[in-house]
Amino acid sequence: MADKSFSYTSSDTTDWELTPSFKYDVLCFVNILTGDEFYLRYYQKEYDKFKDRITPEVSEALSGLSKKLKIENGTIISAWLCLYFSAVDDETIPEMLMTLEDPKMLKLNFEKSPYYSEKSWELFDSIRDDLKIVLKFLEEVKFNEYWVENIYTKVQGKADEFREEVLQYNIIGNVEDHLGYKLPSNKITVYLLYYSQPHGIKITGTRFLTDVAWPFSILIRTATHEMMHPPFDLKNDSLLTGNIEKLRAEEFFMDKVLNHNPSFGYNSLEGFVEEDCVQALDQIINEKLGIAKDAGIRWKESDDGMHVLAIALYTIMKEDDFSGSDESFRDFLIRNIENGKLLNSNIEKIYNGFY
Repeated sequence: MADKSFSYTSSDTTDWELTPSFKYDVLCFVNILTGDEFYLRYYQKEYDKFKDRITPEVSEALSGLSKKLKIENGTIISAWLCLYFSAVDDETIPEMLMTLEDPKMLKLNFEKSPYYSEKSWELFDSIRDDLKIVLKFLEEVKFNEYWVENIYTKVQGKADEFREEVLQYNIIGNVEDHLGYKLPSNKITVYLLYYSQPHGIKITGTRFLTDVAWPFSILIRTATHEMMHPPFDLKNDSLLTGNIEKLRAEEFFMDKVLNHNPSFGYNSLEGFVEEDCVQALDQIINEKLGIAKDAGIRWKESDDGMHVLAIALYTIMKEDDFSGSDESFRDFLIRNIENGKLLNSNIEKIYNGFY
């Protein structure tokens, strides 16, 4: 086992900042403008206010974004755009347009994050022209003024409502204890948005995006969850990646990986495994904090019930008293693949026993 205590001391407190963000709201609204029915169930009225002003050029650009990001790469458009633009301090449409014109600073900053890859950067480069067309359209229709007049007060009011409540939760310390390493900061910045449903979105640093439509309990559970992305370093850990590859032999699990609704995201083996690892971990932590949703109900209702690996990991963590151990999560995962607990059809067996 890896000793989680010898190299660092977990944070005693979590500092919180809750704030609206026009930048992230507008990038989420780009997703809505594509007319994707997955999002219109939440934002049909908002879409209807702008759809008749969409020109053929803008429509073509929106189709290009949808095709390149969602259809061809299985990416959640809003989450992907917000992640990239979190690498720069832009706050306005003109500033984002300048970054799209000359993205050197964004690339330099984003390369320092665990999310960068050459393939992903090539994808960003390929959608810059389409995104410029859409953002210029939103500037022309005065979306900033619309947001200030109709959205900002609602979001700021929710931030003010939640600000004192979050202080009682030391999310950072609990996350560090369970991951087995120190996070870059004990401060969590929460950007409350109006257009991000149904996603909670992790961006660079100890920051995430959540929606004002959700209650305080979801904000806290989302904070626990998003602070753990990514829970390990896949880019530089060949032992871990080699073990995750072994999961491809698990037919029950891979059926969920390959055949779930792609609008939920997690459309690669690595992305799916990361999400289920984080879901299992956040369930353990939130139960400890007394804020968890019932695990059985949660995973039956969430994302069409696809998170079967999370159930297996959660079950094994409970059996092993992982919260009370000195083992890092990365070592826990490797151990339980190497010892066969997550192989040999055991994910399906654990799932069936769980329900």
